[in-house]
Order: sequence, then C-alpha cells, then structure tokens
Amino acid sequence: MTTSLASAIAAKRDDLIALTQDLIRIPTLNPPGQDYRLICEYLDKRLSAHGFETQLIRAHGTPGDCTKYPRWNIIARREGRHAGDCVHFNSHTDVVEVGAGWTFDPFGAEISDGKIYGRGTCDMKGGLAASIIAAEAFIETHPDFAGAIEISGTADEESGGYGGVAYLAEHGYFDPARVQHVIIPEPLNKDRICLGHRGGWWAEIETKGEIAHGSMPFLGDCAVRHMGAVLTEFEDKLFPAMAARWTEMPVVPEGARQSTMNINSIHGGQKEQDDDFTGLPAHCVPDSCRIVIDRRFLVEEPLDQVRGEVTDLLEGLRESRADFDYELTELNSVLPSMTDKNAPVVQTVAKAIEDVMGKPPEYVASPGTYDQKHIDRIGKLKNCIAYGPGVLELAHKPDEWIGIDDMIDSAKVMGAALETLLMPQG
Repeated sequence: MTTSLASAIAAKRDDLIALTQDLIRIPTLNPPGQDYRLICEYLDKRLSAHGFETQLIRAHGTPGDCTKYPRWNIIARREGRHAGDCVHFNSHTDVVEVGAGWTFDPFGAEISDGKIYGRGTCDMKGGLAASIIAAEAFIETHPDFAGAIEISGTADEESGGYGGVAYLAEHGYFDPARVQHVIIPEPLNKDRICLGHRGGWWAEIETKGEIAHGSMPFLGDCAVRHMGAVLTEFEDKLFPAMAARWTEMPVVPEGARQSTMNINSIHGGQKEQDDDFTGLPAHCVPDSCRIVIDRRFLVEEPLDQVRGEVTDLLEGLRESRADFDYELTELNSVLPSMTDKNAPVVQTVAKAIEDVMGKPPEYVASPGTYDQKHIDRIGKLKNCIAYGPGVLELAHKPDEWIGIDDMIDSAKVMGAALETLLMPQG
C-alpha cells in the first residue's frame, strides 16, 4: 500500500478507538433486536459527514420485525470520480446475549492492555469500525478514486440474517451489476482470509405423551422419557457417525472439520414459571418434551442426508418403542458456501495482507454460517469473503475483546485492497 494511506490510517488511531467504543455502547442485543434504529442513525450521521449517501432500510415482514423491534439496516455509498467497480464492506450490528462470567462491563467499552472489552467488540463492531476508518482514510488520501465504496450495517446476522442481508439481497442491493466485491469484516483473525462456511440445519423435535397424576405415572405416558430415548439414539448412533466424517474445506478450528450437532435447548412438562413465583409445581406426568438441534454439516454431506439420518432414527423409535410419537419441525437450513481462491477479492486481499504483515495469508472456512450465504445464494454474488480483525474463539464469550493494533492492521489491509481495486493501475 502507499505510504500516504498507511500514515493516514495510523493517524486515525484515536478516532478508531472512539468509534469502536461508541458502537459497543449501543446495546444492540439480538434477541430481541434492540436499538437497531439507534445504531443506524449513529452510522448515518458519521458516514454522511464523510460524503456518503445513506439509506435506512427497514426489513418489513421479516422474522422478528415488529413495532417494538423493527429490523433497521443502513447502506452508505460514496461514488468515485470515475467509472469502476464497487467495493462493499458489510458488517452486522447485532450482538448476542451477554451471558455470565464477565469481569468488564459488557457495554462499557473499557480499554485495558491495548484491548477494548465488550459484547460485540470482536463479533463484529471492531471490524465495522476498521472498515469505516479504512474507507475514510482512502477517500481522503485518494479523492480521485474510481468506482464506489459501500458500507452497510445490517440486522439479525446472529439469528440468520433474514432481517438484514437476506432482505437486502432480495431487493437487489447485492446484485453483481451493482456491487462487484464484498468484504465482510467478521473476526477470523487479521492474517486469514475466510472463503466460506459450513452448512446448517436447525430443527425442533417434540416427543408426545399423556398427562396424568404424578403419583400414578403408569396411567399416563412420560414424554420426557421418550425424549431420553431420542438422546440415547443420538449418543449411540448419530454422534459417532458424525465424528467419523471429515471435510476438505479448510474449516477452523480443527474440531469443526468434522460434522457436529449441538442440542440448543430442552424443555419438558409444565411451563417454567416467572422468577418471582414461590409456589410448588403440580404433580403431572409431562405430555410434551421439546429439543432444538443445531446441526452443522460439511460440503460433502447432502442436506437430504442430514435431514434423513435424524428422521430415520426417530422412525426407528416409532417402530421399536411402545407408544412413541414425535413431531419434527424444520426451523431453518443453510447450504455450505465457498469462494474460489482465484476470485478477484481473494487475490486482492491476499496481496494486501502480505504487503501489510509481511507474510502470506492463511485460507480458512468458518465453523458457523454468516451473511456470505445470502450474498452468494440470493444475491448471486460469488466474489465475497470474510476478512477482519478479532480472534474467532472470542466470539460470544465473556470478556470478549478486540485488539487495537489488530484493528489498525486490518484497516490497512482493507485500505490496501481499495487501492488495488479502485485506483488506476500503472
């Protein structure tokens, strides 16, 4: 990259810190989808002041969108002085629940030992801030650039992205005629290029029973015991089968190169009471038990196989276990996505990483899905990667943090990529 741009980004260190802190202090928790409008208005004010044309777009009718928690997104575009490609930086603005175990204020954005702490620092408001600083420094350094730069802040990535990137893709905002290169600053480490992600299949399984008095369980049918049989089948058959499968995708960390499944939740019997309830439970045999499963699958596994092996286990129990009945509801499915290593944005960012950090990048794939799936499948835009600061393993953890130096380095990589893609060569 040019010395002038590197210097301009380094000079914005304090601005980068303040911007990241401001973003963290807006508690955009999802669920339920809190303060989406507030963070979009903040970004609108910031980017408009730097010459971007902005649009605030509500994803009407998408999952979770309602009067109390509207799904707001922002797209900001800065046109260059000459015709050329558009480079789009897409970041989600939502963060997951805080959870227990914090020693820092989750929304305090405190600085300690060169790190900013808080929910969403790593995943991924630090990346959003780095992309903004990179774009602003590039425009100031090269006001005669060609093409266009877009920056988006989108909703609901943590719950599937349907109120964010999926909605925008459906409405043409990621049409390859409009946008040619997409960089998603997810936290995959500053010297890595993420080419794609595994697939996901989410489902709810309910086992059925019959209510009866708890002192006479033989007069009823315990749905929780039926679910115990389901879990035993998973432990004895499904988990060993998944552990034996391995992908050629460069998924990190190592354990995610095999098929996995998480049991997200389990509930059987009576409705859980509010925290202030001080009474005792009634004596009832549970007539329903539900679990939600989160199955992550490999590019080598067809989706029909993923569905089928769960259904086959359940049907086997229906045949072998007395009075066993169940209902399976698919909640969502996402196919794996991978960008070719020879794609223009991959090659450009690879060169930028080598220029800035003095070593070639590592090419990886993500264990979880992110919004590349919608840009790829709905937008039909293949020239898309994830690249950003942050340590992947910190995402969703207590005391989540982002390194300030890492954000600076990533901003320089993003700036160098803009120089290659939007400046006349030679």
